[in-house]
Amino acid sequence: MSASDESRQEAVAAQRSPERWRAGLSRFVNVIPHTRELGLEVLEVAPPRVHMRLPWRDELLGDTERGLVHGGVLTMLLDTVCGSAVLCGLPSPEVCPTLDLRVDHYRPALAGQPIMAEARVLRVTGAMVFTEGTLWQDPQRPIARGIGNFVRLGPRNTPAGFAEALFGEDDHA
Repeated sequence: MSASDESRQEAVAAQRSPERWRAGLSRFVNVIPHTRELGLEVLEVAPPRVHMRLPWRDELLGDTERGLVHGGVLTMLLDTVCGSAVLCGLPSPEVCPTLDLRVDHYRPALAGQPIMAEARVLRVTGAMVFTEGTLWQDPQRPIARGIGNFVRLGPRNTPAGFAEALFGEDDHA
């Protein structure tokens, strides 16, 4: 990570506490219908790192006979945790759609256990944000790793009030 990337991330961290980021990203995942319905939880935010938990639900199964979680659930979780890291890894939150997400599956996720997720920003440029995320049920045995690349659309293409909505702030306060 370059010195300018670190300076920008420190500026974000200085503006808002990790607890305010946790509350803001919790608001973010609760606006997305599928993450809200699945009960995705934001556990901890230390910009530019985010830690989440997907509680166990029977709807996560892809292979009911063997009790294995569907691979699409893992992809969704990596995309969400990496995208959340992007929000807190920029000087100010902006809309950054996923350009590319590579998922390396190491082992299946098993029924009956929550899935933990962590992601961090690796590098920020004027046009892109590069992230890495990991999923696990046992911290010693990762399930999958994701490398996510996000396009920066910039302030011009980010809706007015985006950051205020994320943090539940009144635009006129």
